[in-house]
Amino acid sequence: MTALAPTIEPRSDHKGEPLPARVSLLGYEETRLAIAFHEAGHAVLAMSYGFHVVSAEVIAREPVPGDWRVGGVTALRLATGNPLWGFATQAAAGGVSEVRYLMTYGLWTPERAAACSADHDRQHAIDLLAEQGARLACDRVPPGGKSWGQVRGIALRKVGHLWREIRTVAHAINENTKLTGEQIAAMTGLTNTPMAGGAA
Repeated sequence: MTALAPTIEPRSDHKGEPLPARVSLLGYEETRLAIAFHEAGHAVLAMSYGFHVVSAEVIAREPVPGDWRVGGVTALRLATGNPLWGFATQAAAGGVSEVRYLMTYGLWTPERAAACSADHDRQHAIDLLAEQGARLACDRVPPGGKSWGQVRGIALRKVGHLWREIRTVAHAINENTKLTGEQIAAMTGLTNTPMAGGAA
C-alpha cells in the first residue's frame, strides 16, 4: 500500500487566521526535513540579526493512519531596536532555505520550488514593517522601501553564508522535533540575544 503524500499544514498566520493546507509534493520524511530547513532558516537568520529565538519546531500528526499533517513554527520575541529589515529577511529565509534544501538534496523541481513560497511569512513581514512605518511591497519597490524580491535576494545571500548553521539546526530539529533558542545558539556558535530583564 502506498502512503498518501503528507499535507503541509501551517497552523495560523500572525493574525490568528487559519492558513490553507496544501498537499506536499514529497514523501513524509522529505517533507518533514523540508519543514525543518524552513524553520531553521527563520531561526538562524533571526538570531544572526539579534532577535531572541524562543524555539523552532516541526509539528507532525497522523489523524488517520497514513495521512500525515506536517507543519512548523519558529517563535521569536521582538524588542525595541530589532532591525526591521532583519525581520523581513528572516521571514524570507524560511522559503529560501527550503528551496536550497530541495536543490542540495536533489529534490528540486519547479513545482516543488513554487510550493515553498510561504505567502504567510511575506504578509507577516509586510504587516509588521507597515506598523513601524517601513514600506515593503510584493510587486514593486515603494518609495523609501524595498520589494519582497529585494528582501529575498538579501535572504538568499545570508542563507548562503549561514548554510552550515542552517543545515545543522535543520537536522537537529528533524531529529528532536523542537529546539530552544539556547540549543540553537549552542550548536551554531551564534548568540541568542537575551530579552530585557533576563526573560528567556
